[in-house]
Amino acid sequence: MDDWDTATRLVHGGTTRSPFGETSEAMFLTQGFVYDSAEEAAARFAGEAEGYIYSRYANPTVSMFEERIAALEGAEGAIGTASGMAAVTLALMASVQAGDHVVAARALFGGCRYVVEKLLPRFGVESTLVDGTDMAAWEAAIRPNTKVFFTESPTNPTLSLVDLAALSALRNRTAPDAVVIVDNVFATPLYQRPLALGADLVVYSATKHIDGQGRCLGGVVLGNAQWLKDNAEPLLRQTGPSLSPFNAWVMLKSLETLPLRVRAQSETAAQVADALASHPLVERVMYPGRDDHPQADLARAQMSGFGTLVALSVAGGRPAAFRVANALRLVGISNNLGDAKSLITHPATTTHRNVPPEERDAMGIDEGLLRLSVGLEAPRDLIADLTQALDFASRPAASVAPVGDPAA
Repeated sequence: MDDWDTATRLVHGGTTRSPFGETSEAMFLTQGFVYDSAEEAAARFAGEAEGYIYSRYANPTVSMFEERIAALEGAEGAIGTASGMAAVTLALMASVQAGDHVVAARALFGGCRYVVEKLLPRFGVESTLVDGTDMAAWEAAIRPNTKVFFTESPTNPTLSLVDLAALSALRNRTAPDAVVIVDNVFATPLYQRPLALGADLVVYSATKHIDGQGRCLGGVVLGNAQWLKDNAEPLLRQTGPSLSPFNAWVMLKSLETLPLRVRAQSETAAQVADALASHPLVERVMYPGRDDHPQADLARAQMSGFGTLVALSVAGGRPAAFRVANALRLVGISNNLGDAKSLITHPATTTHRNVPPEERDAMGIDEGLLRLSVGLEAPRDLIADLTQALDFASRPAASVAPVGDPAA
């Protein structure tokens, strides 16, 4: 299997067949398992015999998903979770104890910032937020008790990048006992390999891209198998943010088509970004694959593709952004991303609404910013829809007919 191409691993990796020899992977919808004897049960609970105990701990279908995505990521081990935020919380909580300190990039998803800024301090873990693009800021924030460096790259929603190799090297030099955790959702495991760049743990919301079709919640933490067994697995067992077998089966089947979907979406995203950049209402477009991205060189160095997300800021602030979103006919308004259907959201009032305004400004989330998740629609149809919405929003408000009016 080690010499298989990525596409092949995503079709065949992690497959465990039942005695019936099914073609598609089996779905084991069971809470518990029956033992051949009381002695067998005792041996499993004592860790002296292999086998499943309870689906909160582990499940055959979940194990297949974990093995397959670990092969994709190039990780020794993986733990599936009930959602992406469960994966983030598990990775962070498993890495710290009271008295520790976390350094995190300021540009994080709102839920991640809550865990870092609000939840961890309740348990005696302090945190410092920094400009993730500034290695000097990371270094200045390090304390003797720093145990975690946490970042997204590309970031949500402005698509700025963190130099993951430089961050890992900084950890090695200044805080060798700390853990580098990377939320790799926007890049996907296809286009960025944080573990190969020196990170210790990678987390995903498997809801995005991995399912990628708007059906199931899920998450996953990947990294060193022994570290996961010693630190994350006990926390999963005792607190229960486990991935359901049904959702694991959906994710497992979705992995088979992941390269096809993400490649098509990313190619379309590049075309959409170029088209949006030329519209007079658009003040800036952010897409890592464009030469005008402020970190285009870093994107080419640490990513093999540039993803399915595009950020655009329109002139006129929130009113103009809302008019653009409301005028779209094909693109849906939703805070989800990585879906087969194109989706758009206004981060300042949705995903990042609880971030203080001054912090949003520091992150580059202005009132005119829209985050576009590009789906599998034909590029020309998406570009046409976005163009007509921008044209609509460009007209003086007094002359704008209601959305849906033929005059519009």
